[in-house]
Amino acid sequence: MVLENEESKSLQSAKWGDGFESRAAFSTSPATGNANVRVFAPYTIYKGKASLSISPVLPTFVKIDSDIDGLKVDRRGSIMLTFCPAIGERKYDWEQRQKFALSPTEVGSLISMGAHDASEFYHDPSMKSSNAGQVSKSLCIKAFDGGNGYMISLTVTNNILKSNERFIIPVTTAEFAVLKTACSFALPHIMGWDRLTNQSPKGIKGSPSKMNPKQHFDLEWDR
Repeated sequence: MVLENEESKSLQSAKWGDGFESRAAFSTSPATGNANVRVFAPYTIYKGKASLSISPVLPTFVKIDSDIDGLKVDRRGSIMLTFCPAIGERKYDWEQRQKFALSPTEVGSLISMGAHDASEFYHDPSMKSSNAGQVSKSLCIKAFDGGNGYMISLTVTNNILKSNERFIIPVTTAEFAVLKTACSFALPHIMGWDRLTNQSPKGIKGSPSKMNPKQHFDLEWDR
């Protein structure tokens, strides 16, 4: 699937669930007044060889199996990075996208980066098993020597298919400032702390979140 421009890319991102559900505590709900409508607002950086989209994935909750009328985190949230290769001028191949989900701690590493720092993250779904290393992802964020930007690269190694994909995104200081600010804002939400701090004094009331992560979001290891 070829995306012709930024607008169609954003619409396609919404189709695939690269966003997060608006809640009453946010001011992102449209004028309809429906606080449960889902809002898609990924931040996307378009470069000559690839694009990078960043979007929060909220946690899901389940009821606590006790006399306490409350909820607990069932699946933790993350900051999802989505890389798409360029296949022409202002055209990006969404079908060949690759994802990398930053955990809250990894988000903290990104937020704390300075103008001369570097961070590396390694994900392997089969780590500590006999299948370790068959499919792995490595994300590297490194500041330019001059301190005027960053290089974000993702390497996906699939030893089963004998393939090795690499995405390289040069990011300006301003773009990286937006990434850090967005991650700082989203961090308590992907941890579920927004629900914690907005609960009533007598505890959380109501049913657990109805979001199904497999239905609404592409997980990191899914294409």
